[in-house]
Amino acid sequence: MGNCFTKPSNNDNKIKQRLSNISTNNPETTTPSENVIKVGEAEKKRGDGKNNNKIGSEKNVRGNMKMFTLAELKSATRNFRPDTMVGEGGFGRVFRGWIDEKTLKPSKVGVGIPVAIKKSSPDSLQGLQEWQCEVKFLGKFSHPNLVKLIGYCWEENQFLLVYEYMQKGSLESHLFRRGVEPLSWDTRIEIAIGAAKGLAFLHNSENSVIYRDFKSSNILLDEDYNAKLSDFGLATFGPINGISHITTRIVGTHGYAAPEYLATV
Repeated sequence: MGNCFTKPSNNDNKIKQRLSNISTNNPETTTPSENVIKVGEAEKKRGDGKNNNKIGSEKNVRGNMKMFTLAELKSATRNFRPDTMVGEGGFGRVFRGWIDEKTLKPSKVGVGIPVAIKKSSPDSLQGLQEWQCEVKFLGKFSHPNLVKLIGYCWEENQFLLVYEYMQKGSLESHLFRRGVEPLSWDTRIEIAIGAAKGLAFLHNSENSVIYRDFKSSNILLDEDYNAKLSDFGLATFGPINGISHITTRIVGTHGYAAPEYLATV
C-alpha cells in the first residue's frame, strides 16, 4: 500500500490547524480501549483473496472514525476523476478529495479540508486483510507522529480509507525524486526523530505493535515537515499474554527489511 500524496496547492495553508478540529479522544497520545475492530470468520476463511459478502455482519468498528458511503467519497473526489489522483500503490490508487471540516460531508474543491482517499484495486493482492489492519491500528491509536485515519468505507466490494492529507508527500519523494529541493540536514534529523517517536509509541503501547514496513515511502510529511508513519497493512501485535508474535510468514520490503530476516524465507 504505497503512499504518494504530493500535489500541494494554494489551499493547503492553515490546513494543519483545521485538521486539529476533527474530533479525537486526544490529539496527542491516546489508546482508547473502545476503538477496536473485531474480525470474525470472514477474515479467518479468507485465503484465496476473494471478498466475503458477509463481512458487514462479521465486523464491528467503533470509535471516532466516520463510516463514509461510497457516494460521499465519489462526491468528494468528483467521481474519482483522474486529475484528483495523487498516487498509486499495492493496495490501489490514492485520490485527493475535499470534505467539510466540521460535518465531514463532501464539499467543493478548495472548500473545507483536503483528504487523501485510498481506493482498493480489484486486482490488489492486499485488499480486505490490509484494509482491516489499517482500520484496526489507526482506529485504535492517536499520536502526533502517526497519520490520522478520518474514516473508512466498504461498499460494492470496494474498500476505501480516508486520511488527513499530507501536504509535503512522502519522505521518499524528497530523497529520490529529481527536481526536488534537497532537505536540509536539520530537517532530516527532525524527520528521523519524529519517525522514531512514532515507532517508540507503537512499541510501548499497552499491546505493543510491530510495524513491519518502516521505509521512506511510508513516512509522510505535513506542511511543516513533521513526520508521520502511515500504511499499517503489515502491522501486527507483539506477544500478548505469553502468546508468541513470531510467524513463519515473511513480510516487509526488500532493501528495508533486515537481510538476516529475509534470509529465513
